[in-house]
Amino acid sequence: MYAIGNYKETDLMSDLICDTYPMLLVMSRFGIALGFGDKTIAEVCTDNKVDTKTFLAVVNVFTNDDGNKQKQTQEHDFSIHALIVYLKKSHSYFLDFKLPSIRRKLIEAIDHSNNDIALAIIRYYDEYVAEVRKHMMYEEEIVFPYVESLLNEKESDEYSIDIFCKKHDDVEAKLAELKNIIIKYYPSKSTNELNNALFDIFSCANDLAYHNRVENKLFVPAIKEAEAELNIKRKK
Repeated sequence: MYAIGNYKETDLMSDLICDTYPMLLVMSRFGIALGFGDKTIAEVCTDNKVDTKTFLAVVNVFTNDDGNKQKQTQEHDFSIHALIVYLKKSHSYFLDFKLPSIRRKLIEAIDHSNNDIALAIIRYYDEYVAEVRKHMMYEEEIVFPYVESLLNEKESDEYSIDIFCKKHDDVEAKLAELKNIIIKYYPSKSTNELNNALFDIFSCANDLAYHNRVENKLFVPAIKEAEAELNIKRKK
């Protein structure tokens, strides 16, 4: 079980990691390395030139359930620029590291003497990865440049964050289907190898769900607020 609560600047970074070990992934996406001793979250963020409020906003989205109100989320008291950097590094982690790693493990674990089933699983996985890539490239090529222009007070008549919301599907859903296919219908003699690949699929699905939650709880509300502020300035 992970610790539930609002972490503060004065909490030890080591306590955060020990309480909720998936925060190791958050640290890496902010460019924070291990070896920080007994320093607080604020001290570690300062040492690594990371915006502390943005780091805490992301952390507290993960460590709070939906029923808990989060001051950071409500007030958008963080750097949108820093959040975009975090989201881009998350994309790179999934597309360049995690998803290719799972594919390699699946290929090693699957019994290729049954070519039809083996090929079907890999094809299904590749189609899923293509969907994830398309989803993330849309954000990289359309959404993030729009937000950067918005922050520079350049209004767009052709795009808004509401368009992104309509296109923002849960990319982990298809991965859940793959899990069910393997669990229910694929007999394997290589139990350790396949279970290890399946464990990574579960972990990746959770990580993708968390990634979407950060976008929905932090990124989208902050951009809507920025759009509203710019609109008010234009009317003055």
